[in-house]
Amino acid sequence: MPIRAPHLYPLLRGFVLGSFVVLGRELEEGAELPFAFEEHVERRGPSLYELRPLVRAFIEERESLLRVREDARLAVEELRREPAAAIFARAHAGTRASEDEALFRTVLLGALISTAESCGGFDWDDEAFDAAYAALEHSLFGERRRYVALAPLVGISLAKPAELAAELSVRPFVTGELATHWPESRGLLPQDFGRLPDRSVVVELRRELDAGQAPPDAAGEIADAVSALRLTTMAALAAGPVMFETLDGRPFGIQPVLPIAATQPPGEASRLDAFRMPIAVDVLAALGDADGDPELADALDRWELSLFQSEPFRSEQLRASLASLLGETWPMRCCVLLAEDPHTREELYGELTALHAGDPAIPATVDAARRAVVAVLRSRDRDRLAHELDRELLGLGRSDTPHAVAV
Repeated sequence: MPIRAPHLYPLLRGFVLGSFVVLGRELEEGAELPFAFEEHVERRGPSLYELRPLVRAFIEERESLLRVREDARLAVEELRREPAAAIFARAHAGTRASEDEALFRTVLLGALISTAESCGGFDWDDEAFDAAYAALEHSLFGERRRYVALAPLVGISLAKPAELAAELSVRPFVTGELATHWPESRGLLPQDFGRLPDRSVVVELRRELDAGQAPPDAAGEIADAVSALRLTTMAALAAGPVMFETLDGRPFGIQPVLPIAATQPPGEASRLDAFRMPIAVDVLAALGDADGDPELADALDRWELSLFQSEPFRSEQLRASLASLLGETWPMRCCVLLAEDPHTREELYGELTALHAGDPAIPATVDAARRAVVAVLRSRDRDRLAHELDRELLGLGRSDTPHAVAV
């Protein structure tokens, strides 16, 4: 194995080997190495089961014991002289930890955990350490970092992987893909995840980062994806409750998904099919426009909050959402926006005026509110859309058709 940093190799090897001795002695004195009972669900045939030692948890519980060792101090001192290591530590640990703490936790502890996981415990193997060190050097001295965040989705199914945006996709979950880095991940997934079609999908964010560049706001981007899918499919959809992050293929962390995205609203599961997929792409791309349009942002927030509320609060949120979306004349504008023939417009107008007058929302008005939000987002120009709708109300006809047909 070609070594790019020969001054680091013996120090890291000494730390990992010494830690193996300390941790092995802990086991000899009665400490127990926990195991995860990993289930591999098979679509056809019986499930397979595997016992995986939770060496990460065992090591992290003894972090303070390992940090005060002399071999750890010497390795951290040498790492502090290596600019690439400092950048790597900041990328992993952020600004909350001191430089020494970040170097110990992300570089030393990372090398120790990787080696122990390859060994299946604390029986030393030179090849396992060399492989862990090679991966560490690739991360330390590479010019680019590969960041991935993965969150489970419940309430939706799909036939094949699909791209929602550049570097953001939804795809079927692969049994065991999280257990490599997080053997305890089964306990962090939603109940029955991987067993049912509407509980077998993940949303994945991939991003190439420059060396030293901070990771993206994955929680915010995943929450936007959930909102776009809720608007498009009407699914009782939720993500999380946690997302799993890796950096250069190494465990980066387990972070909570934003509460609005992690909470599953009442309703039925749905399917993301070939017809709805392009609409979801449009809606997700348009959600960024809400940042510069406070009324549109308010309409989106109120619509999504209405998913979790019962009457009379749901109707109040829908009325406020439509008013922010289309103005005070929203019953008339909404009819022109969503219906083409006069009979359908008249029927929809009666239902919307009843909602406007304070009546509880009915399924037709609930769906009309969702479709209106989708249509406005896909128009990408709310003011122009309102102008065109008013022209049609005045009998002047549309000079253009700026809005797309809503789902």
